[in-house]
Amino acid sequence: MATERLINLILLFFTYAFLGWCIEVTLKLFQFHRFINRGFLTGPWLPIYGSGAALITVVIKGLAPLEFSVGTTFIVSFLLCGVLEYMTSYVLEKRFHARWWDYSQKPMNLHGRVWIGNLILFGLGGVVIVELINPLLLRLSEHVSLTVREIMALSLTTIFIADNVMSHFVLKLVKTGVESSQADETEAISKEVRLLLSNRSVFYRRFAEAYPEVIFKTERITKRMEIRIETERLRQEAEERVVQMRLEVAENLEPTRSVKNEIIEKQDALIGLLYREEDASPEIRKLKREVETKKAVLQKRRARFPKL
Repeated sequence: MATERLINLILLFFTYAFLGWCIEVTLKLFQFHRFINRGFLTGPWLPIYGSGAALITVVIKGLAPLEFSVGTTFIVSFLLCGVLEYMTSYVLEKRFHARWWDYSQKPMNLHGRVWIGNLILFGLGGVVIVELINPLLLRLSEHVSLTVREIMALSLTTIFIADNVMSHFVLKLVKTGVESSQADETEAISKEVRLLLSNRSVFYRRFAEAYPEVIFKTERITKRMEIRIETERLRQEAEERVVQMRLEVAENLEPTRSVKNEIIEKQDALIGLLYREEDASPEIRKLKREVETKKAVLQKRRARFPKL
């Protein structure tokens, strides 16, 4: 029985890996309007989907004697697939210097590796898997002899391993291209890597097309980006300081005579706005005549001595 359960689990893995591949291909078809063979592997399967479904199946099966409900399935799927996606993204980035997917612009994301929208879909998908698809697949498997299932599982596993070996060489070439690149921006590295892969066999070219939005990262790029950000911050601070210094210098260098003249002009404008002859008291009228007399004296002096 243990052998049969293992065979069924392997077949479930490949079934969901294929279904995941179909989903990804369909989504990219709508996005780019062309067929894109998604994934690291050449075959029509995405191991992350198969692994997630297999994990959900095993864990829910183990929890069944303790508690079994749709809510439990949702939470387990939510957490398991979230951890799986996060760790897959982390390991691949560390190993191959590339971010294969990035949710940094999505709401409630964790380091751009997972986000709440996908986690909810994982939870719902887990419920569909456990409640609907798994029972259907297991019923169908009962109509296939164990021997045939063993041959299918062995054949698929052999092809899967061979596919992984081939993909390892492709990813190794990608890693070499990223590490040897002298470019300082991920876009430039992407172009170099795609050019490198395009000159190879169809297996390498397929990988270049599979991830058109891949973000390549190296420690050098990260450090250069940090330096650029810090340099830009210092430049902005320096510009703001220069503007402030110019204002201070302009204020200090402005001649006192100009300041006095500007004050007098503004006082005249203020008096013109506030003074009304018919409403002014005798004291205000007298004060206004005195101001006008003094202004007349000042204007005569300016005419005779312009530099004063």
